[in-house]
Amino acid sequence: MISDLRLQQFRSYSDASFEFGAGVNIIVGPNGSGKTNLLEAILVLARGSSYRVGDVDLLQFGAPWFRLDARLEPQDSTRIVKLVTTPRQAKSYDIDGKNYTRLSMQHMVPVVLFEPNHLQLLHGAPDLRRSYLDDILEQTNPGFASYRRNYRRIVAQRNTLLKRAKQPTVQELFPWNLRLSELGATITRARADLCDKLAAKLTETYTEISQSKTQVTLAYRPKFQLENYESSLLYKLESHMHEDIVRGFTAYGPHREDFEVLFDGRPADEYASRGETRTALLALKIIELQLLETVRGQTPLLLLDDVFSELDGVRRRALTGFLQRYQTFLTTTDADVVVKHFTDSTIIPLERQN
Repeated sequence: MISDLRLQQFRSYSDASFEFGAGVNIIVGPNGSGKTNLLEAILVLARGSSYRVGDVDLLQFGAPWFRLDARLEPQDSTRIVKLVTTPRQAKSYDIDGKNYTRLSMQHMVPVVLFEPNHLQLLHGAPDLRRSYLDDILEQTNPGFASYRRNYRRIVAQRNTLLKRAKQPTVQELFPWNLRLSELGATITRARADLCDKLAAKLTETYTEISQSKTQVTLAYRPKFQLENYESSLLYKLESHMHEDIVRGFTAYGPHREDFEVLFDGRPADEYASRGETRTALLALKIIELQLLETVRGQTPLLLLDDVFSELDGVRRRALTGFLQRYQTFLTTTDADVVVKHFTDSTIIPLERQN
């Protein structure tokens, strides 16, 4: 758990310090008071990056550097994140006196985020669902962050060749096609395995929350069979090279794939009600917490950014029941909506910032 945190020149904070309780921490304040920025700081400390912006945008406007200092219990561990832009430097991490330029999975603090965009997960664009899976895999699958980063780089470089005024040759594209196929197969198989794990508990957890008999399933939808994904993707990239040149981008690979949630065999985006959708999302977040705890052997942090008020009474009570074991950071503009659900919580009031 994070016991205290100091933010310097981070987002809207010039210099602020906070102390947190081991249970539910309710961060209360009007819009513009820095609630989400505080959650973002916790996420950067835990995982090394923001879910909203790139590193440079984490700096307070006009500031040449930012710094986050935290103490983690019960290990009495210290963690510092710094970014200095003058002179140009990469973000750095100091964990108990040892310096790192990037957080590997073993140095990440397991954390689950539930924020407003996740409410669109089942009905929104496929990239939301791809990011959802990949973010979990970065915390549970050693090396996945590197696969994800390298795959994005390969796709970007291949797309640059496709858009070049002088059309690329088969020979020029082959090394990129080959590497993209290899990395793509690794990513797709990891996603499919994760979806199987989520699906195994989804109906049970959904039923526990909703008390309904609806069968809720989840399945990854790869474009090719997993057994021969590399060769199938490589063939597709080579045989459709000219179509990709016309389009100016790579149309095949895990960056174009998706997963689907079904309610009694019917697609959620077509048949699920608003309440059913939110219950399924809540179930997925609970399963994510349990999965992280099992894989990492640590109790994850839980960040809830202004979503508690979006749930009705039944779902609030269900979520409350699962929160007791986790250090939770919950933002809200209306303390009355939240506080009555938690008899033992830490209230962190914020005021509107200029």
